[in-house]
Amino acid sequence: MLASLLDPTSGVAIVLQIIIILGALLLGTRYGGLGLGLISGIGLLIMVFVFGLPPGKPPVDVMLTIIAVIGCAATLQQARGLDVMMQFAERILRAHPERITILAPLTTWFLTVLCGTGHVVYTMFPIIEDIALKKGIRPERPMAVASTSAQMGITASPVSVATVSLASIIAEDAGVTHVSYSIPQILMVAIPASLSGVILAALWSLRRGKDLDKDPAFQERMKDPEFASHIAESGESLLGKVFPPAAKRAVVVFLSAIAVVVILGAFDALRPSFPDADGEMKRLSMNLVIQMVMLVAGAVILIFCQVDNKKIASTPVFKAGMTAVFSVFGVAWMADTFFEAHIDALESSLGGIVQAAPWAYAIVLLIVSKLVNSQAAALVAIAPIGLSLGIDPAVIVGFYGAAYGYFILPTYPSDLACIGFDRTGTTRIGKFVINHSFIIPGAISVFTSCVVGSILAQVLL
Repeated sequence: MLASLLDPTSGVAIVLQIIIILGALLLGTRYGGLGLGLISGIGLLIMVFVFGLPPGKPPVDVMLTIIAVIGCAATLQQARGLDVMMQFAERILRAHPERITILAPLTTWFLTVLCGTGHVVYTMFPIIEDIALKKGIRPERPMAVASTSAQMGITASPVSVATVSLASIIAEDAGVTHVSYSIPQILMVAIPASLSGVILAALWSLRRGKDLDKDPAFQERMKDPEFASHIAESGESLLGKVFPPAAKRAVVVFLSAIAVVVILGAFDALRPSFPDADGEMKRLSMNLVIQMVMLVAGAVILIFCQVDNKKIASTPVFKAGMTAVFSVFGVAWMADTFFEAHIDALESSLGGIVQAAPWAYAIVLLIVSKLVNSQAAALVAIAPIGLSLGIDPAVIVGFYGAAYGYFILPTYPSDLACIGFDRTGTTRIGKFVINHSFIIPGAISVFTSCVVGSILAQVLL
């Protein structure tokens, strides 16, 4: 037994290492994204110093890309450019209040696609709730699916950390599989797949729950004068606010930067080439392109759009983004250390199974995403393993939607915020926790995205 423990590649040692990894993930989620990254460091240290595994590679390129994108988006937020985008979205929603259950998720999805993070949609929740209430629509219908759709938008965004990570992982593996997909190629599959899931979930939500005037629980609560008065209060709105021209300029700069990223990703010839270590000419990687473009866009917004540079680091987008950096850092480094040490054993024992049932990869990705509460962190940890086990890169792209698994339990900040903004209490966590408002819209979105994405990937890639 002692000999098995001393041999880091023995079956007993591998099981213990897996237990340590899962324990670090489960404990880390109790302390949020920052805590997840820090506590993953404990698992990493144990595997290196106790089991003697050589440390893997931290995902430096991914982390630097996150920092560049978040820095630009946070500068946009401080310039009030995000408020301008939210105001435009509100105009669309209030112009068609009877279609709020369809338009709300499409709006939050599109905002995430543009900004690369689902954390930009918090302002939309009280607006969606107010529109639904005034139209007599059960707020749970548009709000729950709007929350899950915001996270689904990450899998369709050209500047999201998850998309950039997926493109980088496949590119790094190109030396083995001889296949590399650009961000536009990935989005060619991911956008219609993600959008299909959102639309189907919205259609299902049209008839979920009882109308407020027929909901006995709500009507009972309305007998309380204080609750009734709270419901009657006017909701939040951005329509009456006037933003300076600098805020609108910031939006133009940010959207232009996204367009540049997409164009440079679609046309390789536009990117310069440089010799690698072997003297072979290589195109500038999209990771570096995104980092450069986002740094420049952030600088232009900072200089020309009247930004208070001292407050950029205090914006919600910056805080959420830097938390993601730490989460990806710890989780990915710990996971890479384990899998690099045991990849040969995993290939021999699991390679045939995964190739025969590639959907097993999607299930693992979904579960890990829930454990780490991050699509990017889950992809960085699991996608390289899938490629190492021989899964076709097209299958990896097709199952991109499975990276959103944190709808399973209502612990994600956007879901909790959505519940808090629903004054009626219809958007809620059920008695058994798992029966919450987001579970079915999330499941419909992810399942549909994986099915549509898998079909498109085989046809288009």
